[in-house]
Amino acid sequence: MSLFDDDFYSTRVKRRSRFLSGSESRSRGYRQGSMLRVAFISSISSSLFVVILFALLGGRADSEQAAKPALGGGQSLVETSERIISASEKVRPAVVSIINVTKQALEAQGGEALEDNELPYNTNMGSGVIIQKKSGKAYIVTNAHVLADAGDVQAVLVNGDRKKAKIVGQDAVTDLAVLEVDDAGIDTVVEVGSSSKLRVGEMVIAIGNPLGFGDSLTQGIVSSTKRILPISMNQDGNYDWEQEVIQTDAAINQGNSGGALVDLNGKLVGINSMKVAESGVEGIGFAIPVDDAMPIVRTLMEKGKIARPYMGVYTMDLDLYLDSAGSGDWLDEDSSSDEGGEGEDFEIAAPNIPKGITEGVIVLEAVGPSLDAGLAFNDIIVALDGQAIESTLQLRKHLYNTKKIGESVKVTYYRDGKKMTLDVKLAEKTEEQE
Repeated sequence: MSLFDDDFYSTRVKRRSRFLSGSESRSRGYRQGSMLRVAFISSISSSLFVVILFALLGGRADSEQAAKPALGGGQSLVETSERIISASEKVRPAVVSIINVTKQALEAQGGEALEDNELPYNTNMGSGVIIQKKSGKAYIVTNAHVLADAGDVQAVLVNGDRKKAKIVGQDAVTDLAVLEVDDAGIDTVVEVGSSSKLRVGEMVIAIGNPLGFGDSLTQGIVSSTKRILPISMNQDGNYDWEQEVIQTDAAINQGNSGGALVDLNGKLVGINSMKVAESGVEGIGFAIPVDDAMPIVRTLMEKGKIARPYMGVYTMDLDLYLDSAGSGDWLDEDSSSDEGGEGEDFEIAAPNIPKGITEGVIVLEAVGPSLDAGLAFNDIIVALDGQAIESTLQLRKHLYNTKKIGESVKVTYYRDGKKMTLDVKLAEKTEEQE
């Protein structure tokens, strides 16, 4: 049996309907009106059902689309790959290879000029970034350690052209240096970005000259935006400075030093400086933040050096002495005295360390301002300007961060077990004292 009256589907009008009584006609009209309303409601319901079903299927498709590999901001992997290519093409012409044929290497070959492709033993390899062109010159930032014992320094452009480089200035504390070359054939200067805007997990590119493979690049992410590392500037194993660096897992190898760390917009965010080369350590490299580097670079370009207050003491951390030399092994050894004449031996006196004093620095030699003020060998410095000093690192940070050339620093120290104070007038360190 049909749910509805057959007349609802019929286009024919039955003959007998013409003769229906008035009441029957009204009743039949009412039934037909009801059926029309039911049909209308059914049609609307069906339409709504179709719309909802389409929306659900469409939402599932959107979810599947969203589940495809993508990066922050909705960037697909394909888009990111294109950004890496674009950024590298933008920066690569501004990154050069640095060749430092050391003085030792030049002396070994009799001081003769190098051939174009000649790289003698004891040649330092590094990288550099072109940051400025001005008055026919191009200026390159690199690491100071790349220029150690600098002899003949050259910059090799991305097209293979070699240019003789002049050292404009360098700073061992920040490990930064600036070179100058003629700007012939140099068309690209790196765009300086902001390291303060970097985020952990952001993708970066390292461009440089690893292992002598010029125009090489690697990619990675930012592992930390502010990693504090202790630094031994003279590589003696004693930490005498701290460096704030960007940590990345982009491959950084020997020769990458001084190269560019850039973001995916092709902007310079750091100067590649070092990697952890210990056995079993992978994916840890460091770069000097560009926000910290550029003020140093500008000063080097203007003045050729970074002027810092100089106290004139060579020191050893007291806790290191107590741990390693406290047994007196190093004190019993005989040493030759420059004043006593060749072959005359003497015994080095041990410092007189007061009971309970375990932190400070032992003066091994006082020169310049400290010598003039009265500091002497084996004095134990425990405070500067009333602030406790536990290490050479703290001593240097106090001088560099809080004092100026020409100011005086109040030194609290022990001599022969007695606590004393004196004032040292800080001077500017000369090249001979570096």
